[in-house]
Amino acid sequence: AWFLAKLPEKIRPLLLFLLIVPFWTNSLIRIYGLKIFLSTKGYLNEFLLWLGVIDTPIRIMFTPSAVIIGLVYILLPFMVMPLYSSIEKLDKPLLEAARDLGASKMQTFIRIIIPLTMPGIVAGCLLVMLPAMGLFYVSDLMGGAKNLLIGNVIKVQFLNIRDWPFGAATSITLTIVMGLMLLIYWRASRLLNKKVSDISD
Repeated sequence: AWFLAKLPEKIRPLLLFLLIVPFWTNSLIRIYGLKIFLSTKGYLNEFLLWLGVIDTPIRIMFTPSAVIIGLVYILLPFMVMPLYSSIEKLDKPLLEAARDLGASKMQTFIRIIIPLTMPGIVAGCLLVMLPAMGLFYVSDLMGGAKNLLIGNVIKVQFLNIRDWPFGAATSITLTIVMGLMLLIYWRASRLLNKKVSDISD
C-alpha cells in the first residue's frame, strides 16, 4: 500500500487496476488456478527446476503454507485498498515538519504515520478477518483434511458428523465474534478519528 501510494500518478492507476482485476473472477476459480500453479507439476516447480534451483519438485500443496498462500492471495487486496486510501491522504507537510524538527524515520513512522493511518489499518484487518473465518473451501482445496479453519469445522459438523448442536453452537459463537469485531471497529473508528483530528490540528 505504501509502495502504491508513493508511485508516480501516471503508473499508479495501472497497478491499482492490476490489483483489482482478480475481483472480476470468482475466488473459487482463482484458488483452482493457484492450486495448479503450486502443484508438483505446476508452473512454479517447472520454473524452479528449469533454473536449477531445485532438483526435485517441492511439495507445497496440502500443507499449512499452501493454506496461508491461498488466504493471502484471496484477501490481500482487502488489506491493501484501505491502507492505500489512508496513506494517500497523509498530510505531506506534516511529515516534512517532523523531519525538519529532527525526528528520525522510525519516530515519524511510529508517532505520525501509524496514528494517521490507523483507521485504514483497522478497516483492513476487519475486512480480512471476517471473510477469512468463512473461507473453508481454501483450506479444503489447498490444505486437505488436516488443515482446518473454523469454517471447515462448522461444515464438517453439519454435513459429515451430523452433530447439529455442536455445529449450531460453533456458528453462533462465530456470529457473536463477528458482531463483537464490528462493535470494536465502530468504537475504535470513533476514537481514532478523534485522535487523527487532534494530531492534524
